[in-house]
Amino acid sequence: MPLLERFLDLSTVSLKICGVTTRDDADQLVALGVDALGVNFWPKSKRYLAPEHATWLRDLAGKILRVGVFVNEPAGLPLRLVSEGYLDVVQLHGDETPEDAAPFRDLGIPFIKAIGVKTRADLERAAEYGAAAVLLDAHAPGIYGGTGEVFDWEVASDFRRLHPQLPIILAGGIVPENAGLAAMSVQPAALDIASGAEIAPGIKDFQKVAAFLTALHR
Repeated sequence: MPLLERFLDLSTVSLKICGVTTRDDADQLVALGVDALGVNFWPKSKRYLAPEHATWLRDLAGKILRVGVFVNEPAGLPLRLVSEGYLDVVQLHGDETPEDAAPFRDLGIPFIKAIGVKTRADLERAAEYGAAAVLLDAHAPGIYGGTGEVFDWEVASDFRRLHPQLPIILAGGIVPENAGLAAMSVQPAALDIASGAEIAPGIKDFQKVAAFLTALHR
């Protein structure tokens, strides 16, 4: 099964570890069998990785799903990184509109749209993007790339029931201790973890990563 299809398979809950900044951490995620990694290309992120320092992503092709995180970035950079073999999937993590996503739709490049959730109204246009999946995170105006805060998972569950064919990736304040409950309550395609699996921003804690896999019965 192709990596993206397996990652978004609704019969299981996959694991994406976001904010990876080193080749060594990426290799360990592969060794543990983590489904996907995210690399943050937003310069203001605590987990920023400059594209010129991310060439090792090419070596991971076919081993783990490689997701590039961008915030209000013109399409040129993400399209280039996909075409040069750095990435499998683009994650739009800013204030992008469905119209901003048109270059990716037009070229058939899979993308994830992240949406900050405070109320159900925040999800009104979520299905209009044509995204491979939507990532639901806590609403935090002006703060992009994760807050570490939990939002009301019932909103995510309601959205999933309304859009059963659109995979949901759940993020925001998920730690090994609540990962099983998150998976059971929302039944997302995947959990997205950054701060919940770190020693420090951008440096992963592999005991926590292993604990997430155990919580997901992997």
